[in-house]
Amino acid sequence: MGAGRKAFLKYFGADREGYDWSPRFNIAPTQNIPTIRQHAREPKRELTEMRWGLIPYWSTDASIGYKMINARAETITSKPAFEEPIRKRRCLIPADGFYEWKKMDSKTKQPFCFMLSDESVFAFAGIWDRWKDPQGTTVETCSIITTTKNALTADVHDRMPVILRPGDYDLWLDPGMTRTDDIVAMLKPYAPDKMKKFAVSSRVNVVANDDKTCAEPVELTPAEANMSLFDTLA
Repeated sequence: MGAGRKAFLKYFGADREGYDWSPRFNIAPTQNIPTIRQHAREPKRELTEMRWGLIPYWSTDASIGYKMINARAETITSKPAFEEPIRKRRCLIPADGFYEWKKMDSKTKQPFCFMLSDESVFAFAGIWDRWKDPQGTTVETCSIITTTKNALTADVHDRMPVILRPGDYDLWLDPGMTRTDDIVAMLKPYAPDKMKKFAVSSRVNVVANDDKTCAEPVELTPAEANMSLFDTLA
């Protein structure tokens, strides 16, 4: 995510004194990512950091987090790892873009970056949990909720992360909102006409590469640009 601290302050109305935030352009599962949640005792939002890959509080093994980087909207209220967090521990996960990979042939996947049309900051729908390791250290972890594709993402991937509408932020973070039907109603594909996509360099395939060139557009060959979804699955 390339946006900085000022974008957080202006757009989300959340901050944490001393939070050391610098722009990221290639974030990978199990790394720490910024999250925004409702303060437990005060009427304000707090910006904090959590490990990407939810570890349920009841788990005996941290490795479960590798399988919990995403939570499917369609089954989130029935999965043991997610059913309590979706009711009680929801968060915003700020970003200004995300990557998905399109299968070009049997050996090649082309990365694409998806952003809002105006390149503004937005928020994924997230859930979080608090887990203690065998040494007693508390670890806070999170998952990004995914939903079905929209018309823009369809030829790249059959799912996409849930991008919340700004008007839903307060309700999403409200600890008093526990009606699962109303919560799940917010987990819809984002309007494709308000988004854009472009191909990016394969540098993003390497986690160690984390600079602005990862998110810069690249030109595809005519054959690559015109390849249909049917062609990629042939």
